Amino acid sequence: MSAYWGGGGALAILAEELSALAAAAGGDVVTWRRYLHAHPELSFQEENTAQFVYDTLLSFGGFELSRPTKTSVVARLIGEAPGPVVAVRADMDALPIQEENDLPFASTNPGVMHACGHDGHTAMLLGVARVLSKLRSRLRGEVRFLFQHAEELFPGGAQELVNLGVLDGVQAVIGAHLWIPLEVGKIGVKAGELMASPDRFRIVIRGRGGHAAQPHLTVDSIAVGAQVVTNLQHIVSRYVDPLDRLVVSVTRFMAGTADNIIPESAELWGTVRCFNPELRRQAPQWIERILKGVTEAHEAEYDFEYTHGYRPVINDATVTAWLREGLEEAFGPEVIVEAVPTMGGEDFSAYQSRVAGSFFFIGAGNPDKGIVYPHHHPRFTVDEDALPIGVKALAAGVMKLLAEVKAS
Repeated sequence: MSAYWGGGGALAILAEELSALAAAAGGDVVTWRRYLHAHPELSFQEENTAQFVYDTLLSFGGFELSRPTKTSVVARLIGEAPGPVVAVRADMDALPIQEENDLPFASTNPGVMHACGHDGHTAMLLGVARVLSKLRSRLRGEVRFLFQHAEELFPGGAQELVNLGVLDGVQAVIGAHLWIPLEVGKIGVKAGELMASPDRFRIVIRGRGGHAAQPHLTVDSIAVGAQVVTNLQHIVSRYVDPLDRLVVSVTRFMAGTADNIIPESAELWGTVRCFNPELRRQAPQWIERILKGVTEAHEAEYDFEYTHGYRPVINDATVTAWLREGLEEAFGPEVIVEAVPTMGGEDFSAYQSRVAGSFFFIGAGNPDKGIVYPHHHPRFTVDEDALPIGVKALAAGVMKLLAEVKAS
């Protein structure tokens, strides 16, 4: 067998060694995850997190480290033989949520919590970096580790890093998400559509306020707003092919100050999610058409703002096929399942807009342990048994791509 990792089952031959290295790193990965969970930082504020990552990578040795922004870290591991450049990404930011878990490592930052698993993502990628650094003599090409800030807050850290050139020279990129809907021990992979585009809108209904006892002298912004909400439901149920996927949700409705005052205005916020670019183009037109018709019918006026968020995550078929093959070689085919697409969004799509890439799910839910709360819930947590699985999966994916991707 070649001194370097290659295709043709070489990964399967070395899967036992990879498992041993991932298992050996597992204790530290859990420790890192718990430290990060206890010290969460919001999007674009991850200065201490980035410094922790930088210092930990520095302690491993063998990496070329840089700080594209003050809240991100890029590490380059250059192998002994020439070859392709493969990037692997983890996000690091937390959410503005007050944690309700009674954990010894619960958040110490009031109102801020790792409620989406990014603490685990960061810890796992540190583990991957340590594992692959021990295999550097058998690496062909380069592995580029992207510790990214601000996934949770548009315009997102991924696009900023892409604009700063972190993918220069990269031929393929992968990333993974700890996933509560998937049981621990399973890995979800899927080519094509995986995560939707998360657009958002804001509507202000402007009526004519007055006394609640004299509604005939007013234009009731709440009543008009309620009709807008009701009519927006027709977009999905009656405008769109049932076989296509679209979400239109009004998530905030704010109006009024007292029980005897009809307010001058009402404010509505919401989100639109889809995969189809044509639906994405049409959705704001449909919303405004409904908005215009309802407000004109009741002599109200409106303001409408629509913001396009991240692109949908569409996995490259070839990269995903290689990734699946590498994971099956490392874990066995019984562990790998077809991932179920979600209407959640992810700024990993910014990397996919530049190079071929694939994003996959690592099962982290466990009902037997009570680990069932959804992402972004104040009692969210992950089964830490998923962490060494994630380390091995990401390392195996990287090694398979280094074996398969052609260097430019």
